[in-house]
Amino acid sequence: MGKPTGFLDYQREDAKAESPKERIKHFNEFHVPLSKEEQQKQGARCMDCGVPFCQSGQILNGMASGCPLNNLVPEWNDLIYTGNWDQAYLRLKKTNPFPEFTGRVCPALCENACTCGLDGNPVSSKQNELSIIEYGYANGLAKAHPPKFRTGKKVAVVGSGPAGLSAANSLNKRGHEVTVYERSDRFGGLLMYGIPNMKLEKEIVERKLKIMEEEGIHFIANTDVGKDIKAEQLKKEYDAVILACGSSHPRNIEAPGREAKGIYFAVDFLKATTKSLLDSGLKDRKYISAKGKNVIVIGGGDTGNDCVGTSIRHGCKSVIQLEMMPKLPDERAENNPWPEWPRICKTDYGQEEAIAVFGHDPRLYTTTVKEFKMNKKGEVCKAVLVSLESKKDEKTGRMAMVPIAGSEKEVPADLVLIAAGFLGSESYVTDAFGVKVNERTNVATEPNRFATNVKNVFTAGDMHRGQSLVVWAIREGRDAAREVDKKLMGYSNL
Repeated sequence: MGKPTGFLDYQREDAKAESPKERIKHFNEFHVPLSKEEQQKQGARCMDCGVPFCQSGQILNGMASGCPLNNLVPEWNDLIYTGNWDQAYLRLKKTNPFPEFTGRVCPALCENACTCGLDGNPVSSKQNELSIIEYGYANGLAKAHPPKFRTGKKVAVVGSGPAGLSAANSLNKRGHEVTVYERSDRFGGLLMYGIPNMKLEKEIVERKLKIMEEEGIHFIANTDVGKDIKAEQLKKEYDAVILACGSSHPRNIEAPGREAKGIYFAVDFLKATTKSLLDSGLKDRKYISAKGKNVIVIGGGDTGNDCVGTSIRHGCKSVIQLEMMPKLPDERAENNPWPEWPRICKTDYGQEEAIAVFGHDPRLYTTTVKEFKMNKKGEVCKAVLVSLESKKDEKTGRMAMVPIAGSEKEVPADLVLIAAGFLGSESYVTDAFGVKVNERTNVATEPNRFATNVKNVFTAGDMHRGQSLVVWAIREGRDAAREVDKKLMGYSNL
């Protein structure tokens, strides 16, 4: 695969990013792709490693290693190297229905399991993937291919995020009539409103949705299943229903003063900005503005980073990002060997921008909010932070992060964004369908299955597995579609 000495002949090159101080002036994607010729050199770096961990998608020590979609990474890397871009597109699409999304927002599990990364820099497979799909669009390959035959079976998909779209895509290609219901005004779920425009421009989502419509999938927006339309109606009208509503119940911060104005969940902050951007280019002012404010982001994950980057684009006065856990090491620890997912500290785009603008990393580790303080108008104006340490709980025997007495400090806070993760599915949907949930409020099924306790009702994505990655949602949707197809037809060729 690739050039036998490619990883020695060529250094890894990534798409060039616009400088932090320039890219914060807009909300667009900010990477400039490599030339076609340079991208082919990157494909040449994919060596004949014998065991391609990049496409394994296995769980090692509780973490994913390699692509959950089992993408044929070495094959399309080799096809790029030899200039067979059309064939590379066909190989990529055999396993991944949405490389235009994963090529932008996936954390590249393939690269972190790449053999070249064991002693050097891994192959730039994520950028290669994105180059292939954009080549496909530019050269008329990524067009609609409606199924030639219809089975007469009807399936409803509730939720148009990556899991719902993946399931709908597979079932439609099989010939079933698929209708996707979405409670928002636009389709895409977290792809549309959960991921900021600078990571995934919404024209990219709409481009793919248009193709799916041309292939025969029906989309119904502004319809909240369980409220606007009853679950019983869907179960009666369709041969099967797939619940793919995401893990959309945000985890709260229970601290005195939480009721103060100016404290929001991160998803509401990000959605408001994206919607206003799409509706009016932010001119309607119908978003939660961070302009001129001291911002505190509670949560050190990707969503917290997105809040940092968005706040800076608004023109915030300052921003800090709180992380309860200690800083991860800069390099792999001995107990985290390759090809496990590397538990190392990374500085993402929002943090890079904060460093460029304010001169320091916005993250405060082992820190949380003890109390919010408000002014006479009931608006948050300060936050009392407290440092944390790891101690064993005498009752459970588990290690927990607990406050350090006397470590409190007060900081200004005009806007607080809670990005502390999600607790699972929303109860009004699960109650409406009567499906069982587990202790994490995820919809319960048998292991590695997608059928719920309710006849002909299935589930997929974060609603099923809990908060996870886009690539896992796509895999869940694909696997759920196969199970639904087998139920409807008695067998499946998906």
